[in-house]
Amino acid sequence: MAFTIFVTAPQLAPAGLRILEAAGCRTILMRDGSSTAEVEQTLASEPVDAVISRTVELSAAAIHSCPTLKVISKHGVGVPNIDVAAATARSIPVYVTAGANAQSVAELTLGLMLAAARKIALLDGELRAGRWTRAQDGVQLAGRRLGLVGFGQIGQRVAKVALALGMEVEAFDPGLRGPSPVAGVVLHDALEALLPRTDVLSLHIPLNPHTRNLIDAARLALLPRGAILINTARGEVIDEPALIAALRSGALFAAGLDTMAVEPLPADSPLAALPNVVLTPHVGGSTAAALEGMATGAAHNVLGFLTGQAPDPSACVNPQVFSSNDKSPS
Repeated sequence: MAFTIFVTAPQLAPAGLRILEAAGCRTILMRDGSSTAEVEQTLASEPVDAVISRTVELSAAAIHSCPTLKVISKHGVGVPNIDVAAATARSIPVYVTAGANAQSVAELTLGLMLAAARKIALLDGELRAGRWTRAQDGVQLAGRRLGLVGFGQIGQRVAKVALALGMEVEAFDPGLRGPSPVAGVVLHDALEALLPRTDVLSLHIPLNPHTRNLIDAARLALLPRGAILINTARGEVIDEPALIAALRSGALFAAGLDTMAVEPLPADSPLAALPNVVLTPHVGGSTAAALEGMATGAAHNVLGFLTGQAPDPSACVNPQVFSSNDKSPS
């Protein structure tokens, strides 16, 4: 049987498209990758079996409008753009491509850490403006303590490089029990125990009701004065006004942010005016290798489910759908 796969973007990495083509699928790409109206119109008018979801919203109305829809896979790991509750109500599993972009995100994390510590963006701008400004207050990372909030595949990769740089590394992840998966990393049972010991704080957590504004004014105040904060997770896990206040006051030395509470970043955002902030436009997973990994992972997820070949159950964010009906991931 030929399946119809709808990709909510104008393109998918060729490796992913080849997998779908080899399976005889009909693939629909969007004309406008930001149009929720186009998503809803396509799902209401086409016999779509599966959606590979990029960044545009996949609403409850869109999900309910397509009676043939059987499975959704996110091209990535964050699902705030997908109405998972609506999918669950329809007994539609929602998969993610966990780990596909982990290396690329880890590398950007390290890049932001180094750029923030040594004021690379600021000094580059000074030199291009004709000023030979030699900052004397850069931070050497060797000997400093890196605190990781979230210690999955990304955090573990960051930890290994940080240890090689000569940093001490500690982490908090409520989902981890037992010994650390990375030798030399100390695990904490509570976030409040980690923060006072952290010179560089790096966030690697999903956005959910428990993590929204997790790093607020009170927790920022637990960091040693002059700490650095790095966020390549989701902008909403930080209380942004509290972060801006800490950067302005000098409580934080610097921040490196790939994600912000509002994206795209508004032109009048105070973050853009702060000289001690390094900003990138949510590009942690935007390398050819990461895009290919996410595309192939998403293609395997939807085809695996549609053909009964069981995608990795741990990649499903709403596994309860398998106990509430006759469907099975196997």
